[in-house]
Amino acid sequence: MNEQDDPHLITRRQSLSLIGGTGAGLLVAPSAALAGRREPRFRFAARSLDGVGANPAHPSWGKVGANYRRLGAARYADGIGAMADGPNPRYISNRIFNSLGVDLFSERNVSQWVWVWGQFLDHTFGLAEAGTEDASIPFSSSDPLESFTNTLGPIPFTRNAIAPDTGRSPSNPRQQVNTVNSYIDAWPLYGGTHERLNWLRTGPDDGKARGRGGKLMLPGGYLPHARVRGDVKAAPIMQLHGRLIGNPGDAVVAGDVRANENDELTAVQTLFARQHNRIVDRLPRQLSDEEKFQIARRIVGATQQYITYHEFLPAVGVTLSPYRGYQSHVKTELYDEFATAGYRMHSMVNGEVHINVDASRYMSAQISALEAMGVSVTPMPGTSPPQIQLDMTQNSAFFNPDLVPEIGLGPILEALGKEPGYKNDEQIDDSLRSVLFEVPRAGVTDPAACFNNPSMAGCFQGVVDLGAIDIQRSRDNGTPTYNELREAVGLAGQSSFMQLTGDSTEEFPHGLGGGHHSGPHTVGHAINNPNILAFTELLNLEGNPIPTGSTTRAVRGTRRTTLAARLRGVYGSLDTIDAFVGMISEPHLPGSELGELQHALWTKQFTALRDGDRFFYRNDPVLEEIHRRFGVTHKHTLAELIALNTDIPESSLQSNVFFAPPPALATQALGGG
Repeated sequence: MNEQDDPHLITRRQSLSLIGGTGAGLLVAPSAALAGRREPRFRFAARSLDGVGANPAHPSWGKVGANYRRLGAARYADGIGAMADGPNPRYISNRIFNSLGVDLFSERNVSQWVWVWGQFLDHTFGLAEAGTEDASIPFSSSDPLESFTNTLGPIPFTRNAIAPDTGRSPSNPRQQVNTVNSYIDAWPLYGGTHERLNWLRTGPDDGKARGRGGKLMLPGGYLPHARVRGDVKAAPIMQLHGRLIGNPGDAVVAGDVRANENDELTAVQTLFARQHNRIVDRLPRQLSDEEKFQIARRIVGATQQYITYHEFLPAVGVTLSPYRGYQSHVKTELYDEFATAGYRMHSMVNGEVHINVDASRYMSAQISALEAMGVSVTPMPGTSPPQIQLDMTQNSAFFNPDLVPEIGLGPILEALGKEPGYKNDEQIDDSLRSVLFEVPRAGVTDPAACFNNPSMAGCFQGVVDLGAIDIQRSRDNGTPTYNELREAVGLAGQSSFMQLTGDSTEEFPHGLGGGHHSGPHTVGHAINNPNILAFTELLNLEGNPIPTGSTTRAVRGTRRTTLAARLRGVYGSLDTIDAFVGMISEPHLPGSELGELQHALWTKQFTALRDGDRFFYRNDPVLEEIHRRFGVTHKHTLAELIALNTDIPESSLQSNVFFAPPPALATQALGGG
């Protein structure tokens, strides 16, 4: 889809009127009335950065600093704010989330773009305010199912901050604060304050909006490092972990503080920043820089919405009710249960991205630099022209933003659509489940080997388990139990572990200490037997068996014990299952990547984000007026956006990059990828 400049260009410039402390106001674009009255005056209300005024009838709805809202009653041990008890989250993780390195792939062949876009959205509308109260997760090296070494103590965890004027009584329990606005508005690019945005825009950073450039800073086409303006301490704050601790100048800066979290996220934010600048370049010279900036921002935010509702949600298998226009009574604030449980699909994050490129793309020095950064580089025999495969593991991609320009934006974005994502299930790759954000200990001679096999002895000192943290976060925020949450969204509670998982039994086999007459003692023995996790059968996308230990991708796996049996062994009662654990243990609805409860939460939240936003792309006449005047449109698929802003031609991409190409089943590689 190509854009063309409007032939009716404005020949004279009119001043900008932008009113409001956070950008909420009226943008007056140049009027063609001064050029022979060929066009009427063009005005549009600019969306504020912090969400204030997005809903004129309720100006504070959806703003930065609003509390998360609840679907069900808060679940705290004392009814006020103390975390509810339950099995140790790492203990649960070792028995429920542990993939043993056999990561199952999406049975619908959705690509890695599903998890990457999902995170891009997550960083658009949600980030709880951090607190200081320690609630670290105990780590037991004596757990029979523990395969990792941890010499650094417990798994670190800090509770979210208490929302002001909450947590005082059972009638006023502890609540949490969202530090971003709850609208889909390309927050990761622009952020929520003028101070941050002024730093990100081209022009001198003198603390004044006047004189700011229309573009975002993109040195060499990539996000700016914190050191780019000289004083690292004066750069906007960014989250730092792993390699960036002690090296804050190496972090890239963007609207959202989490832009360095992984290179896939850094890449998609770079893509959208390039699109912003591309739009600015296509606007008439007669427009001021501020006018160009606001038009580009409006289009970019709408493009994020368009891709979300036109491609992403259908790919996940979420179909919303027909759109009936903006509804001012609908709140967009995130549901706490959605943010802390329903939107956490960490099992879909691939442990590795395989990037196939022409060998001539990189010089030998670049290859050496990539290998030093933890990327495996392998020649691909028999390819013409000669190609190489880059294997970028998640551990090498965590807080390592310089990998994006080293590899190149185009190859990364193309690769995300070429490979299936992992299945949305209870299994979480060890790069997230055990060594999240960790780097190999000093003295390791082959970091790439550690990244490919995180449990290898001598690689990592500590354990950080994202699955365990997900459980702890739900308890921190007072999320209802699994069955309580089902009832809160209008679903019937489950009556057995088998009904929850769809398994045919919840008993442990005799050989593992269980059986049809197993009691508490035998169940307790079996749940601590490492053999409960062993795979006995793997099936490919066509439903054909694969030898266990094979390198062929599997989409279904059978273990020595059913998931229902392990859930029963861990929890004992359905009434105590953590919502997050129960939710990801449900079988998927037909044509969806989600189970029944997760699907209900997504439907509820994304309907609210659509219907409660007066700037939603299907309700915004300004978008069509911009297109009519300047030939710039928001209606781009993700494939089109990649082709427009990288060296990857559209012909090399699927029309819908949220689905991987049909696999060559006989040659697919499992390999943690």
